[in-house]
Amino acid sequence: MDTHAGGDVSRIVTAGIDTLPGATVRAQMEYLRDDADGLRRLLLEEPYGIPEMSVDLLVPATHPEAVAGYIIMEVMGYPIYSGSNTLCTATAVLEMGLVPKQEGIQRFKLEAPAGLVQIEARVHDGVVESVTCEGLPSYIDTYRDSLMVPGVGEVTYSIAYSGGFYALVDAEALGFKLTLDEEAELSACAYKIVEAIKAKRGFSHYTLGDVGPLPFLHFMGPEEAVGEGYTRSRSATYVHPGVICRSTTGTGTSARLALMRYEGRLELNDKLETVSLRETGFIGTFTGTHQEGAYQVVENTITGRSYVLAESTIVINCEDPMVRCGELHHILSDRHRDANAG
Repeated sequence: MDTHAGGDVSRIVTAGIDTLPGATVRAQMEYLRDDADGLRRLLLEEPYGIPEMSVDLLVPATHPEAVAGYIIMEVMGYPIYSGSNTLCTATAVLEMGLVPKQEGIQRFKLEAPAGLVQIEARVHDGVVESVTCEGLPSYIDTYRDSLMVPGVGEVTYSIAYSGGFYALVDAEALGFKLTLDEEAELSACAYKIVEAIKAKRGFSHYTLGDVGPLPFLHFMGPEEAVGEGYTRSRSATYVHPGVICRSTTGTGTSARLALMRYEGRLELNDKLETVSLRETGFIGTFTGTHQEGAYQVVENTITGRSYVLAESTIVINCEDPMVRCGELHHILSDRHRDANAG
């Protein structure tokens, strides 16, 4: 089932893959990453996909409170959490009937590689009008550091963790208005900044430890107060060389909330609406805070809407020279393996 949230297309894989080894969804994700990366590559590379897409593989939940598990696959690898992918997966679970739709508000839990995720869906006349999901606990690792970036100049940035490490930069200070015509230039600028920060230092999570080099950058536009406790800001998120997310991203929005709270500009239940280059948006809500060692950790939720684009069967033809079946055979279900042995 192909879906999108805020413009980010997520392909939800609902069948055709064998049960993966691993006692948790996190362990199953690690198995895919280390031993069966062919599925991610198949669905995100030509001829089946494009780097701007994401893939979410539905798997049986390993936690008794969850209705399903899901493994997130993106061009940069296997994030343990993603807001837009969670919104899309939750919508697909309802549209498939895995969780029967009920009018009004209904709540259930999914299991991401990061752990249990509380979902709240609003259904009206059988339509999933919005989904609210928990954002990961987010915090500021580095506040207003600066460095000289070749081809850009001196850049001031903060680093947040919200499911991945984000560099947060002021778009106006870099000459951007965050309009669609700037997309390619935003991507090129973000690449230079991210590479410069990676060359300077790495980052470590307070419990997860080393989660790899800095992957993401979030451009922050001017903030506009549109109501009491409600702020709106244009935003753009870089996730991979050449790729600016179609949406503002849930984790990018969570990172912004962490920064605003760090600066003392958020009160409980305050909201931030981030608006993308394509005029789509997510709403982040500050729901609490707690201390983890030296870090003030922000609890939050992300609200958005996901739309179903298509339901289809993907045919894997092993005679196609662009398909690497050798990286797939050991996880395809028997029916798919036999039909496409090629």
